[in-house]
Amino acid sequence: MSAAPDAPFCLAEALPLLERTPRVLDALLRGLPEAWLAADEGPQTWSAPLVVGHLIHGERTDWLPRVRHLREHGETRPFAPFDRFAQLAAPPRALGELLDEFAALRRASLAELAALELQEGDLARRGRHPALGTVTLGELLATWVVHDLDHLVQIERTMAKRWGGAVGPWAAYLRVVR
Repeated sequence: MSAAPDAPFCLAEALPLLERTPRVLDALLRGLPEAWLAADEGPQTWSAPLVVGHLIHGERTDWLPRVRHLREHGETRPFAPFDRFAQLAAPPRALGELLDEFAALRRASLAELAALELQEGDLARRGRHPALGTVTLGELLATWVVHDLDHLVQIERTMAKRWGGAVGPWAAYLRVVR
């Protein structure tokens, strides 16, 4: 049975994915030659370490801080804006260090989320995004999951494109390099 593209958010289904993202990144990236890690899609795009830096920044300043803010302020005060490019200003760090930090931050985020003991009714609680307007807690949490998936795809696409020309005519069968 496949889920409909508009399946409603389910926290119990979200948690296993959020828990796995650090391990998936670790398994994919740790120990790879630098050429894979440095790959990007051209100017103004991100390599894998920059994506991991972005995920770290999100763990610190976006997901759980916004959950706390929404629960405390509802729609009366908008969330603080999120700097999607903050990792670009950070000094370069070893990928292993970034992966370890992301894993630790994600564990802490999920422990805090579990401690909130959210119920189904909590997912309808409303907050205010500074650009998007009214959002619900369920939408915020669903976005966290899809954001992880988006960046996993980004990293894999960037890595695949590194050898997009090397696959020759098979490129016609490989959406990831087209």
